[in-house]
Amino acid sequence: MKRNYTYEDFLEIIKTLRSENGCPWDREQTHMSLRPCMMEEAAEVLAAIRVYEQTGAYENLREELGDVLLQVVMHARIAEEEGIFTMEDVVAEVAEKMVRRHPHVFGDVTVDGSGQVLENWEEIKKKEKADKKQANNPFREIPRELPSLTRAVKVLKKADKLIAPGRDYQTCVADLEETVKALAAMKACKPVDYDSQIADMVGDALMTLADVSRIYKLSPEQILMDRIDKMIEDCDGQG
Repeated sequence: MKRNYTYEDFLEIIKTLRSENGCPWDREQTHMSLRPCMMEEAAEVLAAIRVYEQTGAYENLREELGDVLLQVVMHARIAEEEGIFTMEDVVAEVAEKMVRRHPHVFGDVTVDGSGQVLENWEEIKKKEKADKKQANNPFREIPRELPSLTRAVKVLKKADKLIAPGRDYQTCVADLEETVKALAAMKACKPVDYDSQIADMVGDALMTLADVSRIYKLSPEQILMDRIDKMIEDCDGQG
């Protein structure tokens, strides 16, 4: 008969796996060695969400969320062994953050819709960061590990706030048109550094499209992912 394990049971299981008499593979893991696992498990959760939306089958989503939880608990267990924090600290910090960032739920703040909720959220984040030691370059706070299109939008948003107002829609369109013209001209003349110039222009176009996504609060990563899936579906049976 399947045992009804609790959250506390799960923490104890991970502790046992990391113990002297536990699993050799689990004992060898570090924060660095587990990085690929976290990326893969997060991607598999996204895939499971897509399957759930398309079919209503939820079992895979439940399993993949468990795998992400496993990664979280493993990192927390390693941190506890290092003497820096525990899983209880992780839970307490995120719970405190949720209460602090939802004063309209746990406090006496009044909001008018989700737009104001997000504005308040960003203001609270700014106050939190003011109390912490920040990188000399605030753009360094945006993780390099993010997908490139997602990272581009975040960098553009921060530049819009900290440096100068970002491009408007019409400017983005004009810049894209110029890039397309330059690409067409490049094909005709083919200079010595043809490949590197083409790469620069593609980079410019991608950043401009990311800027359009910033303006309209879109996720270019998700848009491209959906477009790739559509192409694959359209190609079914044609190969």
